[in-house]
Amino acid sequence: MRPVQDEFYIFGDYNFMAKSIVIVESPAKVKTINKFLGDKFKVLSSMGHLIDLPKSTLGVDIKHGFIPKWIVVRDKSKLLTKLKKDTEHAKNIYFATDPDREGEAIGWNLVEHIGDGKKVYRVTFQEITKEAVLKAFEHPRDFDKKRIDAQVARRILDRIVGYKISPLLWKKVGSRLSAGRVQSVALRIIVEREREIEQFVPKEYWQITVDLKKAEYDDLLTAALEKINNEKFELPSQEEAQNIVDDIKRQEFTVSDVSQREVKRKASPPLITSTLQQEAFNKLRFNASRTMMIAQQLYEGIDLGDGETVGLITYMRTDSVNISQEALDRVRQYISANYGKKYLPKVPNKYKSKKSAQEAHEAIRPSNVSRKPADMRKYLADDQYQLYELIWNRFVSSQIVPAVYEYKKVEITAGRYQFGASGSTLLFDGFLTVDKGLREEESKIDFSHFAKGDHLTLREVRPTQHFTKPPPRYSDASLVKALEEDGIGRPSTYASIIQTVVMRNYVLRDRGYLQPTELGTQICDLLVEYFSKIMDLGFTAKMEDSLDLIEEGKMDSSDLLNEFYKPFKEELDYAEANIVKTENFVDKHCPECNRQMVVKWGRRGKFLSCSGFPACKFAQPFTVGIKCPEKNCDGELVKRKSSRGVFYGCSRYPECTYVTQELPAETG
Repeated sequence: MRPVQDEFYIFGDYNFMAKSIVIVESPAKVKTINKFLGDKFKVLSSMGHLIDLPKSTLGVDIKHGFIPKWIVVRDKSKLLTKLKKDTEHAKNIYFATDPDREGEAIGWNLVEHIGDGKKVYRVTFQEITKEAVLKAFEHPRDFDKKRIDAQVARRILDRIVGYKISPLLWKKVGSRLSAGRVQSVALRIIVEREREIEQFVPKEYWQITVDLKKAEYDDLLTAALEKINNEKFELPSQEEAQNIVDDIKRQEFTVSDVSQREVKRKASPPLITSTLQQEAFNKLRFNASRTMMIAQQLYEGIDLGDGETVGLITYMRTDSVNISQEALDRVRQYISANYGKKYLPKVPNKYKSKKSAQEAHEAIRPSNVSRKPADMRKYLADDQYQLYELIWNRFVSSQIVPAVYEYKKVEITAGRYQFGASGSTLLFDGFLTVDKGLREEESKIDFSHFAKGDHLTLREVRPTQHFTKPPPRYSDASLVKALEEDGIGRPSTYASIIQTVVMRNYVLRDRGYLQPTELGTQICDLLVEYFSKIMDLGFTAKMEDSLDLIEEGKMDSSDLLNEFYKPFKEELDYAEANIVKTENFVDKHCPECNRQMVVKWGRRGKFLSCSGFPACKFAQPFTVGIKCPEKNCDGELVKRKSSRGVFYGCSRYPECTYVTQELPAETG
């Protein structure tokens, strides 16, 4: 399909050329893409979704085949009217919404509103550069109905879960609570990890090291006990460790082997959405939402001066590690010119995407590898620069030869005990030349004067006590990794999943780590008890696989929705009949009607409400039972949260502005 030539219209005494219209999602792209395409095109923004399911009702006709009821988003009606007016005289409309399922659906939903009587084209590009955009417009295509079906099926699944379970939570637990098909499973993962931590019992264990010396050499060789009778061992107590120490002191030490070998360390694949979020947290301490917001800015376009605005990275929602041939050629030329041919592999490094990856997509990479981070620094905010450098380094290093280490080991035998001492030296930095922060700490030890059969003198034996540690709480990075490994969610959903459970007060961020709240744990337990299918990781992963099959044309969306809804409806009916709402009364009385107060839950957490609601609407914050330390203040401390974490403030705020990070010491 080729673009249609512009046509002329005559209105009264005027004639003008009707431009082809291009629809994008974000207004940030309009000026940039319009400049690339020139005067024959007019680029307009849909500002995201203009057509969606209604907020006030389910919006899905379940009885007649899960038919969605699409409506114009209430606060977008004026924008749609303007789009209709702007496209009224156009013959050609190009939909250049994002290149994923959601972008496909956003464009498709607009066709019936502004595409009537016009020739409609779909164009996609992975990067917002002049070259990529012009190439995309040379090869427009039809809308991909299979991708649209997959996105609509996902939307219906999520809508059914949210709009059927949430009202049940309002009745049985508290108002303004909600559940989600994928978010609730993520909450379960977080809650179960917290319980692992709470139930963890540390185990004591001991390790033993020795300092050894060879005659005529001053240097000591420190070796660790690795095996006893050539088998791994456990020393669970000081008494057992001391018995081994006493026995070791009676042994003669002999070098049983000296070995060295070269070890290659290969580069990691270029970044995809999940690994970008993981690396950004681990190295920059960015949470997932912050990472994706900055990546969106880098993708949509940065002003590089002289009126040049260009996207610095490719599309950031992807699960494919593919790299286009053109990008491979450019990065190989760059590596050869800037690092030398010894850093360039004979053939490009190839990486394998996971089975569900959309192969038409690319990995996240710089749109032009010659735009080095240092050169872009003056155009970027600090966050933008750090993330761009992370993406650039990972992409370039992914196409460089491995680093080479020399690994050396001395093995020592003392009776029935086997000890080992090892060290490594970097022989060739390979891909590490790009990002020196990836280098492993070298343990350069001179083993040159040790040979097999050497006798060594024992100078010291050191037993050390250790305890096993509980698993850590999930961070944004480790949760995204867990979700990806379990097949839960897809690239476009990771950040929103985490943001949703935090916004709903089901999870708190504590110094970058995710801790379930009391409300989150309560909601999770209720959903696991009554909606075991929905909360099952395997079932949720199967739904994701089925959505992929719909996109591939191997499954019909109606089959998936029927397969999902039957067991869901059974669980929903059982829950509605059996969940009993329990009132948690406290020893306080309403100051307005003297009824007893009761604990309730809202989106912001616990609060106290009059048990006579709705006749009496008195409510107040749930305090922690500690009086405010400020003089002449009769308020109590309330546990609150902000973007920086948990703190405690006075219940009489704003009259009293007392805040503290920790509860007063005397209260515990």
